[in-house]
Amino acid sequence: FDGVMLGHAGAGYHLEFTRCRGHAAGRAPTRDNLLVFYLPERDEWQQAVDRMRTCGHEPVAAFNPYWDRQGVTFEDPDGYRVVLQNAQWRDG
Repeated sequence: FDGVMLGHAGAGYHLEFTRCRGHAAGRAPTRDNLLVFYLPERDEWQQAVDRMRTCGHEPVAAFNPYWDRQGVTFEDPDGYRVVLQNAQWRDG
């Protein structure tokens, strides 16, 4: 097993990606398995969307239409989805 952790020093959270070599992960259970990144600045959000497209990732229609209003959804080869949401995250 190996992986990588992403986060800021001293923050109370991180994001970890892991894998087991030689083991196929399979497809996501549903089209609503999402990792959402909130990017409130319009220019920053647009640059992130453009980078995804430049790398060959085309948007897909979100299963929940809510995410299409202010965001763009991308799907990886295993069926897991990432949303780049042009909005401010609100707690509670």
